[in-house]
Amino acid sequence: MTSTPTRSARQLAHVTLGSTLVASSTRHIRVEEATKTYATRLEPAGLLALKPITLDIDAGTFVSIVGPSGCGKSTFMRMVAGLTPISGGRIEIDGTEVREPRNDVGVVFQSPVLLPWKTALENVILPARFAKKNLAEAREQAREYFDLVGLSGFESAYPRELSGGMQQRVGIVRALLNHPKLLLMDEPFGALDAMSREKMNLELLRIWAATSCTVLFITHSIPEAVLLADRVLVMSGRPGEIVDDVEVTLPRPRSLEQINTAEFGRYTYSLRQHFKSEGLD
Repeated sequence: MTSTPTRSARQLAHVTLGSTLVASSTRHIRVEEATKTYATRLEPAGLLALKPITLDIDAGTFVSIVGPSGCGKSTFMRMVAGLTPISGGRIEIDGTEVREPRNDVGVVFQSPVLLPWKTALENVILPARFAKKNLAEAREQAREYFDLVGLSGFESAYPRELSGGMQQRVGIVRALLNHPKLLLMDEPFGALDAMSREKMNLELLRIWAATSCTVLFITHSIPEAVLLADRVLVMSGRPGEIVDDVEVTLPRPRSLEQINTAEFGRYTYSLRQHFKSEGLD
């Protein structure tokens, strides 16, 4: 596994609940009092899904989000991606307000959503085809990323010929094709078996080290959140809000052996106290 630079020198900004934020020279994402309300038949005034969220995320950091089902984790991520409009507040990426999807943001969903009649390579370059970009360049870049994620030689394979973990890697390649500064991942390994999930965690850390992008990663697994992240954001039940922001100072590069250490156990124990009745793993 490629060595990941230690991030102890970074000044990691923490979530602020109703207080003034201090600007960071490396800030990548800024969220100010962002809320989401959905209009429903039963709630004419609107159903509050997310209470005001305010936080800063520094460039190049890996941030995990944990919380109970239905708390608004995916909604928040879609708001950051520009896929779901916010109801109030403001979200900025590199100082520009998010109003629509951006080319420098990659998104990986719970399912890789691959077209079964297209090869892995053709699935990856499909967005480039729709955007009428240079397909020869897109294929060349895609092959580089196939090599990066360990799928070199599988470009011509169809989804049915790939394992679940391999399909998810194809989804990651598709998200990386535009060289995103920000990678948003919504429980990308939730459907994998335990061994495949552990392998993909290590692969993701290796990819992150190679690309230096900022990662916002949703998971229901507290150990997974701790293993991967510089920070773990904890969300409450609906209407969701951030109730804790934990800096993870475990040394990098991370390994599965760290899961068995007392320090790792202290992180997971502390985070589990937020979810005693929620059944998070």
